[in-house]
Amino acid sequence: MFSRAATSSYISAARKCLATLKGHAHILSLERRTPNRSSSLLSAGDSEDPAIPEWDTFKVGHHMTGLQAFRHLIPRLVTAKSQTQTSKSMILAINTGPVQPSLTLRSASSTIAANRINARSDKTFCEDALLDAQKVIEVEPSSRVVYQLKHMVLHVARRYSEAIKAFQMMLVKLDSAHDTPIRKLREKYISPSKAEGDIQKSIDAQLYTAPLRLFNTTTGRLCDRGAQISAFKESTEYNELLSSVMTHPDLPVGRIADTVATYFRYVMLSHRWEENEPLLHDIQDKIVYKLNAPRLTKLQSFCKVARQAGYHWAWVDSCCIDQNNNAELQKSINSTFAWYHHSALTVVYLSDVSPSSKSGALAKSVWNTRGWTVPEFLASKVIRFYQQDWTPYLDDISPNHKQSVEIMHELEDATGIDARVILAFQPGMRNAREKLQWASMRVTTAPEDIAYSLFGIFGIQLPILYGENAQNALGRLLQEIVARSGDITALDWIGQPSEFNSCLPADITSYAAPPCTFPTLSEDEIQTAVSTLRHTVTVGQASKLFDQLEQLSAPRFANCRLRLPCIVFPVTEIRRKPCAAHKTSITYGVKADGLGDLLITTEERLLQFSRLRPTRQTFLLVLPWDRRLLELPDFAGDAGSLGDWPQPESPLDDSDESIGDWIGDEELAYSDSYSRALRLIVRLGQPFGAFLLAQQRGGEYKRIASDHDIIAQVMDGTSVHSMMDIRTLEIL
Repeated sequence: MFSRAATSSYISAARKCLATLKGHAHILSLERRTPNRSSSLLSAGDSEDPAIPEWDTFKVGHHMTGLQAFRHLIPRLVTAKSQTQTSKSMILAINTGPVQPSLTLRSASSTIAANRINARSDKTFCEDALLDAQKVIEVEPSSRVVYQLKHMVLHVARRYSEAIKAFQMMLVKLDSAHDTPIRKLREKYISPSKAEGDIQKSIDAQLYTAPLRLFNTTTGRLCDRGAQISAFKESTEYNELLSSVMTHPDLPVGRIADTVATYFRYVMLSHRWEENEPLLHDIQDKIVYKLNAPRLTKLQSFCKVARQAGYHWAWVDSCCIDQNNNAELQKSINSTFAWYHHSALTVVYLSDVSPSSKSGALAKSVWNTRGWTVPEFLASKVIRFYQQDWTPYLDDISPNHKQSVEIMHELEDATGIDARVILAFQPGMRNAREKLQWASMRVTTAPEDIAYSLFGIFGIQLPILYGENAQNALGRLLQEIVARSGDITALDWIGQPSEFNSCLPADITSYAAPPCTFPTLSEDEIQTAVSTLRHTVTVGQASKLFDQLEQLSAPRFANCRLRLPCIVFPVTEIRRKPCAAHKTSITYGVKADGLGDLLITTEERLLQFSRLRPTRQTFLLVLPWDRRLLELPDFAGDAGSLGDWPQPESPLDDSDESIGDWIGDEELAYSDSYSRALRLIVRLGQPFGAFLLAQQRGGEYKRIASDHDIIAQVMDGTSVHSMMDIRTLEIL
């Protein structure tokens, strides 16, 4: 709580006070001989000058002279009418009037005593001060001021529990005082229970984002939430904070929160699970440092590293979660990303990287193949990589390896994730297809975990249902991504369809291939195409198409069924093509109204038909609708306020010039709307990734998975507006 310099000032002020107190030893002796009279005189002294300074005057670091310290710390403590006139005048001056130049510390105290005290160590000083305070308490047990002094000395001595008790006694004296002004001083302080309540609020807020169980790195015991709080309340940090909060009611809430946060900082472990990892029942109610088993070495070493780094708490996924408690398991998996994000440090243990390894060993480590490690290193703000012998990777002793250019470049090359993203990753739906590609080649022990490990990356919380199978787990994740964001890039994949929904892949590996991309038109090419369309497409035709597409709803999932808005091109012919290159797949020639001819390779067996030999089953080639083609502004990231926007002109100005401007603005807006609609038509005439759909008996459709991207294009770009069949299809 306090710096060494501040504490030194605190002690210096108290020393001067104690020296002054010792200088009046004869007064204390008189009080001991006549306790009753002394008591009454002290009471009388209190009533003469009830304006007692506030305890805030003694804030750490406050510099004061010896007389000022004495006035603030022991006012009227030894006032007695039977004293000599010199002593009485001096004390009255100290307590009630301005300090006279002639009244110095030397004239009010014993020079020998003062010099002796100043020469002593802080510990000796505190012991002497406590002894003197105790003597005064024996003489005048009803004095609140001496308890105030005792609290200060105990606080300086870091004996916070005793300091709190002394302060409580001072509050009792204030509560029982007869004089109203003195009782009002009680309002300047808060009770221990109120202070404890304020601290508890900070504790609750801090632990809300912390793991449920943590290892105490000092004791080696695994602690639940209650044990963590108990350890804090028994600590020096807690008692020091409580002592400060009681004596400083105006202590900022942020100061309390900072002290609590510092104590409860924790370290997370990111590692590859080995065989026979210790589980909760293996270490519960035991001291891990005292256990002797080879499989505990990693856990013991990790806790020691965390302790040496100055942290009280540490977390390991293998043994800090009760795997048999479904509710706890659910909460833990859905909270893991947040736990890593709020950790003070994440230790990455590379069990297969030897101390002699050079740059490149991290990329080759098996740690880099595991599913859960992706969110762990993305979420963490501070990371340190450790080698097999628990020495820093590449001997890099910097506090945060995310600041190491060499290590981040290696991690970027190994994961395919831009180093800038690794440094400042934010969870969310943006760039969903890219995030799925990050995890596409990762593996997990439990099949469902490949999907569960991505929940935090997308900022999603869903039920954890081990045993549901990987397809269902991935399907639920992808369904949530599409439903929340409307982003259809998650539907861009190559591989086998999922049983969850045919528009989704059966396996995360289907995202390994980069997404389908097409050459983009330059602005000059777009403007040239728009100029051509102005001669063939009327304003009404362009606007009708634009409005129709703008009003389409976003794709939605319900009960594993996808309602997908799309532009439809009916298939008119499917013919099998001879091809010996594929043993399990078949290549078909496909024709559709308005599109160029296509070759589609699939493992599905399709009905062959043509216009002359039609079939009752309907097949469609569709362009899944993407609202980005509208080129509308994205207001999601707009940080501007309404006050920054230009205010509209008053409609009451009916001058000719105003009306002319109004008409001109209207024409300009009309022209812009027309141009935007034509730009949309130009974009719709470019190549696109198409889905092949086959109608089912109930009228719904099923996607036919292809071995490669189906690239389609409208044959006549100038007639796009007239051939658009816009629907929302239900896909199983």
